[in-house]
Amino acid sequence: MTNGLKHLVDFERGLINRRIFSDPEIYRLELERIFARCWLYLGHESQFHEPGDFFTTYMGEDPVLVCLGPDRQIRALLNVCRHRGNRVCRLDQGNAKDFTCSYHGWTYSNEGKLVGVPYHKEYYFEELDKEKWGLIPVPRIEQYKGLIFGCLDAQAPPLVRYLGDMAWYLDLLVDRRDGGAELLEGAHKWVINANWKFAAENFVGDMYHAGMTHAAAVKSGFAGSQTKYSAGGAGFQISVANGHGIGVRWIEGGDAAVGSPSPEVAAYLKEMLPEMERRLGPVRAKMMSPVHGSVFPNFSFLNGSHTIRVWHPKGPEKIEVWAWCLVDRNAPPEVKAAIRLHYLRRFSPGGTWEQDDSDNWIQATETSRGATTRRFPLNYQMGRGHERIQEGLPGRVGDFFSENNQRNFYRRWAELLTGERRDGEEK
Repeated sequence: MTNGLKHLVDFERGLINRRIFSDPEIYRLELERIFARCWLYLGHESQFHEPGDFFTTYMGEDPVLVCLGPDRQIRALLNVCRHRGNRVCRLDQGNAKDFTCSYHGWTYSNEGKLVGVPYHKEYYFEELDKEKWGLIPVPRIEQYKGLIFGCLDAQAPPLVRYLGDMAWYLDLLVDRRDGGAELLEGAHKWVINANWKFAAENFVGDMYHAGMTHAAAVKSGFAGSQTKYSAGGAGFQISVANGHGIGVRWIEGGDAAVGSPSPEVAAYLKEMLPEMERRLGPVRAKMMSPVHGSVFPNFSFLNGSHTIRVWHPKGPEKIEVWAWCLVDRNAPPEVKAAIRLHYLRRFSPGGTWEQDDSDNWIQATETSRGATTRRFPLNYQMGRGHERIQEGLPGRVGDFFSENNQRNFYRRWAELLTGERRDGEEK
């Protein structure tokens, strides 16, 4: 199978075989070679307050339980009972000292230890070694400035190496003010009948679609933006190692408030700009609005709309989207309220821009099934050969309208599926 995968991504010519968006066997390999090996976003430290706090999530299709133990250590455990494989926790979040499987009653502490087995004395004759049958831990869990990542590959490189230069850009999300960032309470979760890669690649570097896809939403002004998307925009698409990518647009005329969703947010951005410049320097301070990007494979963000999200794969033609609203922890309450409303109007399940994007991904996935259609590759050639190194911007820089980042994303995808390079460091 591996040899048959080599032709699916032609990085040099910018061509992608449509089979990768609907083939069940390719999807199975993605779960094994991408989601079981890469660092995946699990959650944010602001979701924890007291020992015993927990939330549930997924790593690929493996259910995961993330807990704050009595020692205040964050642990990630497979949310799977060792007896018959039932979930031991069915809640999205909460606080608990232990978790009891509803099938046969095996009970585990929030540190993952097996602490209770019904009829352990009568029917197991106390011969079951409970120390060997605790919940399976996720072997690697690390944080980057509040963002919690896990990796199912014990031999994977450290998170900071995996992020590489992407960490420099992530600071725009999580480290632009003292106190860092936090998630507002609650999450949106919904299902789209589309392949996960269409969503991730859209966020990794596609500004080309905005003027067409979101034309009506922009014109309406409902989401608080009159941004114009024209050729020659003052920004870049920047690809970095391991398939990550980000798009940046310079603050127009040096005014941080351009495109702000409300007067409260506009005033806040102007007020905080000097602090951001002190913390991150003058180059990143000019990238405040807007910023989009993806950490390979399935963690994405839109800084201008204050959303971060995970594309959980649920088959080759289905994804479950989990989205949160991310704000500066020290922002005033009225600013957080205005940002939350802007997020809801633009990029929640009922948001005007969100529905535009979802429809595109659904249609693109559906047409990838056709036997004849699959014979013809998709074109990812925009800006090919015009990438460059630009002083002050880590990574390979393409124009604001470019498919530089998508080509980098799929090159990394192909490397992992074919086993050409394990850690994905740039050649």
